[in-house]
Amino acid sequence: MEIKKKWFTASNIFTAVIFLLIAALIINPQIKGTLMQGLMKIGLFQPEVPSGTSTDSGSENTEQQASTSSVSFKDESGAIVPLNSLHGKVVFINFWATWCPPCVAEMPSINDLYTKLKTNPNVVILMVDVDNKAAQSQEFMHKNKYSLPVFTPASAIPPDYLGSAIPTTVVLNKAGKIVFRHEGGADYTNPEFLAYLEKLSKE
Repeated sequence: MEIKKKWFTASNIFTAVIFLLIAALIINPQIKGTLMQGLMKIGLFQPEVPSGTSTDSGSENTEQQASTSSVSFKDESGAIVPLNSLHGKVVFINFWATWCPPCVAEMPSINDLYTKLKTNPNVVILMVDVDNKAAQSQEFMHKNKYSLPVFTPASAIPPDYLGSAIPTTVVLNKAGKIVFRHEGGADYTNPEFLAYLEKLSKE
């Protein structure tokens, strides 16, 4: 009986709970994603809104436009959407996967952003499943009651769009130039970010 009392101390119970929590975070991306969502609600993981105008030109602009011309995605119906067909619109592209905790964490904020901008004819939001598993991604959206349309890659994705990390989000201005790029989860309900996209859509 004395041995049991030694094991069931507050310190040991706390250690066991922490161990189980860490194990759950490692095994289950949904749990880790939920924890990150909570951190977003208290102001962490905010996207860094660019300063200046989207019309600032740089030496890389020609290369980026060349990359845009070779990139295409497939929509939920199987239709191919060349990225250069969206010139004249602001394009928000999020590269993600269902197993990725930061992707899961930022999804509600992107869904909220989509809800606010879907009536803006000058803004397009593309949720690109890098695993190319459209049915699984659509099931994920349906299960979580997100209205986000799912796309899959229909061409190679240039490294200036997607490097080695997901989620990665890029924003293209109306000329097809990358004006925002963020690796990792972010809270896109940030009012400054929404205002930034709206400003781009009016330029």
